[in-house]
Amino acid sequence: MSATGRSTAMTPPRVTAAKGRTPLVCLTAYTTPMARLADAHCDVVLVGDSVGMVLHGLPSTLGVTLDMMVMHGKAVRRGLQFALMVVDMPFGSYEESPAQAYRSAARLMAETGCGAVKLEGGEIMAETIAFLTRRGIPVMAHVGLTPQAVNAFGGYALQGSGNDGERIRRDAAAVSEAGAFAVVLEKIPEPLARRITQEIAVPTIGIGASPACDGQILVTEDLLGLFGDFRPKFVKRYAELGGQAEQAIAAYAQEVRARHFPAPDHVFGDAPATGVADNA
Repeated sequence: MSATGRSTAMTPPRVTAAKGRTPLVCLTAYTTPMARLADAHCDVVLVGDSVGMVLHGLPSTLGVTLDMMVMHGKAVRRGLQFALMVVDMPFGSYEESPAQAYRSAARLMAETGCGAVKLEGGEIMAETIAFLTRRGIPVMAHVGLTPQAVNAFGGYALQGSGNDGERIRRDAAAVSEAGAFAVVLEKIPEPLARRITQEIAVPTIGIGASPACDGQILVTEDLLGLFGDFRPKFVKRYAELGGQAEQAIAAYAQEVRARHFPAPDHVFGDAPATGVADNA
């Protein structure tokens, strides 16, 4: 057990047992240092395919590959002791058939040591979720706004408004009944997310959904304020590290150009107090 009483082998059934109790704390991580920071406070750490946009500068998640998810999954695994690690299945790695999904999921679990995988889609993915869970692969589902289908949606628009809410309800019910141990609800109306949370038997993880969800997830870099021009409504920024980082880099550049860095304290052996080379 950890100092907080959390098991060091947190499994999907324990996540499922959190239904209706203290909300689950979930964040993304793509690197070992960030995983270590999140591990002390989170129940679930997701190696999200958002890594493509956050770390690789891609315009969407569609260019993320299975190899990329394996690489970042291995890095995150090295930084975790307590949190359940979930790895996203990237676009094109599971939609073709349940057999394709199994091969991809089995590789992710074997090579990264993750405890579960996450895939996007509702009713259309129920058969695949059932296929995976029957074969020992825990699945976190994802409905509502599913970023891998952004082109079909015509952008990152709110999903489930008006009569479209019934589609989201059916999707959530289908993946829950198929065996998913939790369901991410992304960017849907608050009343709809609240209703789905009451209706399905497994925990809901909200992002732009409702405080009534059984847990919440954000992209860690968003809550840290690392991207000054990205401010979606559903993100609360707990810090403004992007601005602080820019100021620090600017101060470093100024000191290097003025020959104030490195100072005598930062070099080995005796050096002139000015730090200027003899032939400068």
